[in-house]
Amino acid sequence: MKFESMNDHFKKLENMYLSAPLNNEVYHQVSIKIGNNLTVIEQLCEPEFFHAAGTLHGSVYFKLLDDAAYFAANALVTDYFLFTTSFQIQIIRPVLGGMLRAEGKVIKPGSSVIIVESRLFDDRNKLVAIGQGQFMKSAVLLNEIKSYKT
Repeated sequence: MKFESMNDHFKKLENMYLSAPLNNEVYHQVSIKIGNNLTVIEQLCEPEFFHAAGTLHGSVYFKLLDDAAYFAANALVTDYFLFTTSFQIQIIRPVLGGMLRAEGKVIKPGSSVIIVESRLFDDRNKLVAIGQGQFMKSAVLLNEIKSYKT
């Protein structure tokens, strides 16, 4: 993936993502890269992410797809924190381990609703899930979020 040169807003969003308690305490070994109209998140698929049948739990598919889509949308919005108004996923195949890569790309920017598609790939670059979400501005200013300011 090709990224535009990173600006301050992208760096602040990346910091906000990586410093979230969920990404520090539950989802280890995660990285994020935000650019114009594209976000890529990489996450090691750890055994504690598996359900009883020994493959990746659907909640992890959802988290990675939603996160990649969310940050692709929030890359366009420099004043407010966004929230997800709807998100749908399709799981295509099971994941047994390795590195996962989620890519989010804005497909319809808008002044009130931003629509984003995301795709999740396994370590063999096989598509394992697809997501699509809608995002809107919340009442929370980004500059009010401590991890965005640093």
